[in-house]
Amino acid sequence: MSIAGVYDVPVARSPLVPPSPPRAPDDMTVFGRMRAIRESPIGSWGRRAYEDDIVQGRFFGRSTFILNIPDAIKHVLVDNYENYTRTPVGIRVLRPILGNGLLIAEGRAWKHQRRTLAPAFTPRAVTPLVPHMLAATDETVAKLRAASNAPVDLREAMQRMALEIAGRTMFSFTMDRHGAALRDFVIEYGERLAHPHFLDMLLPLSWPSPQDISRARFRKRWTAFVGMLMAERRAAGKAAGAPARDLFDLMGDARDPETGEAFTDEQLGDQVATMILAGHETTATALFWALYLLALDPATQEQVATEVQDATVNGALDIDKLKFTRAVMDETMRLYPPAFLIARAAIAPDTIAGLPVKKNDVILIAPWILHRHEKLWRDPNAFIPQRFMTGTPPDRFAYLPFGVGARVCIGAHFALVEATLALAKMIGAFRVTLVDKEPVMPIGVVTTQPSRSPLFSITPR
Repeated sequence: MSIAGVYDVPVARSPLVPPSPPRAPDDMTVFGRMRAIRESPIGSWGRRAYEDDIVQGRFFGRSTFILNIPDAIKHVLVDNYENYTRTPVGIRVLRPILGNGLLIAEGRAWKHQRRTLAPAFTPRAVTPLVPHMLAATDETVAKLRAASNAPVDLREAMQRMALEIAGRTMFSFTMDRHGAALRDFVIEYGERLAHPHFLDMLLPLSWPSPQDISRARFRKRWTAFVGMLMAERRAAGKAAGAPARDLFDLMGDARDPETGEAFTDEQLGDQVATMILAGHETTATALFWALYLLALDPATQEQVATEVQDATVNGALDIDKLKFTRAVMDETMRLYPPAFLIARAAIAPDTIAGLPVKKNDVILIAPWILHRHEKLWRDPNAFIPQRFMTGTPPDRFAYLPFGVGARVCIGAHFALVEATLALAKMIGAFRVTLVDKEPVMPIGVVTTQPSRSPLFSITPR
């Protein structure tokens, strides 16, 4: 199925094609592929993955299927999603830091959590949180303006800003005292424990690998830290009968609409960890990539700046007028999807696009590949925000920055509002250029991360 024709939009100049890793040889050995996966799964995929509808393979005695057909993806993630669960490797990597929160839970536990959390993330519930987003963003802009003569690490700046937004929207307090510790936890886990090792892939989930022992030690320290944040927020209290003022209030007040159950303290802690980590890390990374692309593409950056100026009324941004800015974020997440890979294991036999699938076979839906697939996108490796402004959206199962189906990211609206406003504020305030010209490569470590943090020059507008 091709949807390239949807994007026959006029582009007056040659579009930017940002750097990306070379594709792996299609005949790479199993051990070569394992080494590549250990470094970054993005570098383990060959030419066929970007051209074929389905790529079949074998890995440790199991069949694997990389799906690039929207209808086949719909079958796995929507029509028969209960037949597909997270892979053991995915659980090993994510559970120590996310616990049994919404991203990890399965079956009845997941349904309870999803039903209970859903009201806290509706557009109506997110609107009262926008002032928290704007306040943290304005403070970041002010700090950067004060230091605008020196080169700046915008990746770190976006991480600090997104963390501040996460803290304020979750707890209504700033992250001055706790932000450094939280960043240290995230960096430690990403560098030491998030990369799957050989035994993580080989051993059954019930058999702990050496990495699992280290992950368990990390989890003990991490849950104690999250518990401390919750205790501090509870000590701040909430007036009786007062409306919820942050996500912690909303999640604490939430009840399963079918059973009336509230979250236990342990469950609430896992939800807090999930929302803070999934929210701040993915948004910060998406904003870094958007700023990087706009630094490489000054004409598009000026188009965003003009729109921001036109969308500012009496000093306030009207997000409904930021259509091109939103398209820039959409295109950024196409080229650098927050979740680069969705891996599922079959619980029972099935048939996908006419192909037999056995129990325990592994289904791979890789937004990194899907968003750059030759059959699904025109100029798939180019940065063309206009492709999201044609009035005809891409196929729902060819563009998955937040997943799709029952397990679509519950915070997608929150993240898009935050990222669009933050990017508008940054480009409205500064002209952004790169100090060094060495390419920044995307690598897959839970999210699509940059290989390094380049320095930027920011000039006040």
